[in-house]
Amino acid sequence: MAPPYGSSKNGGYGLPTQPQQPGEPNLQAVLKDIATKAQITARRIKAFWNGPNGVRLRNVTMKIARQVQLNLAARRLLSFPHLLVAFWVLLLLWGERWSFAAKVRSCDWDHWEKWPKGATPHRLVFVADPQIIDPKSYPGRPWPVNPLTMKITDNYMQRSYIQLQKVLQPDTVFFLGDLFDGGREWKTARGDFSDPEWASRHPADERKYVKQWNKWYGQDYWLREYGRFGDIFYKFWPEGGYEPGKGQRGRKIISSLPGNHDLGFGAEVKVPVRQRFGAFFGESNRVDVVGNHTFVSVDTVSLAADTSAMKDKVDLSPIHAPVNQFLDGVKAAKRRAAAKELRFWRGEVEEVPFEHKVEELKDVDSRKLPSLDRGEDGPDFPTILLTHVPLYRAPGTPCGPLREHWPPQKPPKGQTTPVIPDHRNAISVSSGYQYQNVLSEEDSVKLVKNIGNVVHAFSGDDHDYCELVHSEAKDNVREITVKSISMAMGVPTPGFQMLSLWNPIDENGRPLPGAGKTTLQTHLCLLPKQLSTYTTYAAVGILTIVILVVRAALVPILGLQQFALSPSQYANGAVLPLFKDKVEADQEAGLDHRSQSSGTSTSKLISARTRGRIPSISSTNGISRSNSRSKTAGGNQWPRIEIRRDPYDDGKTGGAGGGYWRAAPRTRWQSTLQSRASLVWREMWTSCWRVIWMAIGFYAYLTYKG
Repeated sequence: MAPPYGSSKNGGYGLPTQPQQPGEPNLQAVLKDIATKAQITARRIKAFWNGPNGVRLRNVTMKIARQVQLNLAARRLLSFPHLLVAFWVLLLLWGERWSFAAKVRSCDWDHWEKWPKGATPHRLVFVADPQIIDPKSYPGRPWPVNPLTMKITDNYMQRSYIQLQKVLQPDTVFFLGDLFDGGREWKTARGDFSDPEWASRHPADERKYVKQWNKWYGQDYWLREYGRFGDIFYKFWPEGGYEPGKGQRGRKIISSLPGNHDLGFGAEVKVPVRQRFGAFFGESNRVDVVGNHTFVSVDTVSLAADTSAMKDKVDLSPIHAPVNQFLDGVKAAKRRAAAKELRFWRGEVEEVPFEHKVEELKDVDSRKLPSLDRGEDGPDFPTILLTHVPLYRAPGTPCGPLREHWPPQKPPKGQTTPVIPDHRNAISVSSGYQYQNVLSEEDSVKLVKNIGNVVHAFSGDDHDYCELVHSEAKDNVREITVKSISMAMGVPTPGFQMLSLWNPIDENGRPLPGAGKTTLQTHLCLLPKQLSTYTTYAAVGILTIVILVVRAALVPILGLQQFALSPSQYANGAVLPLFKDKVEADQEAGLDHRSQSSGTSTSKLISARTRGRIPSISSTNGISRSNSRSKTAGGNQWPRIEIRRDPYDDGKTGGAGGGYWRAAPRTRWQSTLQSRASLVWREMWTSCWRVIWMAIGFYAYLTYKG
């Protein structure tokens, strides 16, 4: 009969014992296996530690410990080379951090805004052409030059943008296109990405890389680039705070305007690429009301397809139709946006409420549906046009004195107006593979007329500053082409454009009495010249080396404190005392200290006879290497004695081959000169290397941190 539940052989009542199933692990076996492996591992570690490799490891560890101990000595830590290292730390912090903050602080709003007292302007910043570097930017550059270039340029933009947010705290930031450098080249996950046969070919230096790009770089790479762009700009948006400026609706960042490096240009824009860009950055053609001004962003790289030479040969409507449709209804969109903004400030619901009623579909009159657009009588704020590609201008139209590529040509004596044409100071009216420096005249006029009430235009693409007033055909619109924020766009001094908006209005959107005609002010903010920073590093680096070389030469002359450790310090490490405090006199004076025929070295014989009391005497081929000194109990130093074997004795003083030892002759001046030269070289090399690796290491740390 089976035992009752819970019983056991010893009469206890516990859980019933379950038989072990085949394949289940046995706990005792597992523990035993772990213990066996631990023992095997311990034996291997012990064998390694007691073997030759363990001895080498201990020797290296002791050597490192001695080196650390010697370097932590006060005379090493508080030395002249380390003073130079501290100077380099400050220099690198200035070049890689503080100079950005100083430049942006010099552009603070209060330094240039000229609004009436009590004004609450909306403060906005334009960022143009970040064009983050990728494999397309410098094809053929070997690793790690290309990744290092990407890191350095990313750091420059990130540091600039962080200070832009921290110091200026803009209410709005607009990007003016060309967010990527090779965005148009990276294959999409869906859609036809192949180039048509009629499309223009890549530049000669890129053609051999096209197949490689199509194979290696696709949607996944573009997504990583999107994340990289976000790490530079979106990530640091909170540095400007979450609260808007006084009297402002809120803070916003808008980066949906594409450039030709993002999509391509004109007839060669690929629709799948544009769809991908819009999916991640937002609608390219849009209307935004900011600071009682209407901003109209237009995808002009797609608009250019409507006036392309290929228009009559190929159906390009998938490219230009969306932007043309937007322009046809942009005036109504502006009025609706303005009305929506006014309803917000009046405390009303922004959208138009619809009447709740049921009616037959055939009786519905869509012409009488409520709308925010009241027609030509609706509110319309001053309009600002945003386009990546600048508007057309006649060739040679000067860009003004703030253009860095080339200053304006000096006018002849008596002439007060700028020299026209001035081709060096102007934006070149030209085009090439996937770019066109300015829009066509037809597209430019169409933009201004269709949008209406355009008081100012801002563009990018050129990378340098350009300011001009257009012709009457374009309603005398003033346009500013914004500098690139990147240090890699061929312009020595990057920058960004600041815009201050103040347009006081009543509840119907009309300007208040007494408000000035000017509703916006602009300011160009320049960032550090990175080339000048690197030139400063190079000049100070050369000066540092010269100073260290001169100091090394003066060490033996002026008796300056040595930075380099002597060979004996490296060997002994100053961990244990080298000698006893008292050295007994050799009571066996006159003993014959000859080298023995058995081959025992002379140094060993002396050590045995003197029982270790003679300080550190060693000899190889009769040449002594000891320069150590010992002290008596009273603190007096014993004279340094050099003992060497006379190789020219020829056995005359006793023993075969001259076995007696005697005091060596006085050191000759050549030996003294050689010793000093060795000291100077050791001091020069050690101090220069210490400053170089510590400075480069700190620069690498700053580069890694961003």
